[in-house]
Amino acid sequence: MKLKTILVGILIIFLILIAYFFIGKPKEADKVVFGINFSQKHSKELGLDWKENYLALLDDLGVRKIKLLTHWDLLEPQKDSFSFDDLDWQINEAEKRGVKIILVMGMKTGRWPECHLPGWANELEKKEQQERILKLIKETVLRYSESKAVDVWQVENEPFFSFGTCPWKSKDFLKQEVELVRSLDQTRLILVTDSGEGSFWFEAARLGDIVGTTMYKKVWIDQLNNYVDYLIPPIFYRRKADLVQRVFNKEVMIVELQAEPWGPKLLYDLPIEEQKKTMNLEQFRYNINFAKETGFDKIYLWGAEWWYWMKVKQGQSEIWMEAKSLF
Repeated sequence: MKLKTILVGILIIFLILIAYFFIGKPKEADKVVFGINFSQKHSKELGLDWKENYLALLDDLGVRKIKLLTHWDLLEPQKDSFSFDDLDWQINEAEKRGVKIILVMGMKTGRWPECHLPGWANELEKKEQQERILKLIKETVLRYSESKAVDVWQVENEPFFSFGTCPWKSKDFLKQEVELVRSLDQTRLILVTDSGEGSFWFEAARLGDIVGTTMYKKVWIDQLNNYVDYLIPPIFYRRKADLVQRVFNKEVMIVELQAEPWGPKLLYDLPIEEQKKTMNLEQFRYNINFAKETGFDKIYLWGAEWWYWMKVKQGQSEIWMEAKSLF
């Protein structure tokens, strides 16, 4: 009898949780601000002139919010020899136009292979790698702390999510990174991001001033050898954000909304017909509307380099033009 009572209690709790996270409709934000993610490295790997790509986003699309990905192997190609010229250029061009930047720093900063270690750092022990990462972050923060364009520091990218080719992950080290940034700059907020579907964002909320979430709708899953539609409703994200707000009093924003294909191969090796299975104009519009239905008022899209690639390399500008209407 006691076991039966326990099982009934568990079932009731389960049904309450299902109802809380999966039933209901959030109120849409009165005003939504859209931004983009940009990676110099990713643009080049698509075969683009990355500077031309960047300026087209600023001047043709009219983007005014950018989450700018830095990569360790570009910033420190040789040990103790920093190369900030390209990042200087991106930030200076943003300053000229009043663009506000979330600057992503660290070892894991987004785009495959996620962790962008320079060759010389691969052979170092974990402790030495961590010391070098802290030095990189310090150099970056001090260099851009006076910039009017840099609005928010982001420390690492989805550091709790095991995705990508990375030598290790460490919550304790992430805490060190955040504390370092906070000690160097008390004026800007720090963003920590986490998986939209696989986390409740509590760890990110404990460390960051702002929580960033990803949001994907149609992806390739290697383990299933097939494409999968995430059937999670908008209320799921809203409820989690409400919990973060109540428990930690922290803002949650969408920092990575799927707006490019996700197939069985990297974009550079994926035929255009295959790309369109997970991203086309219809899917693009659907993802935008879905994100708006969650009630978040800040949404950064993932895939701006690909929109430009479609426009200049494939002669297909419909997504570029659709994106233009957002900004």
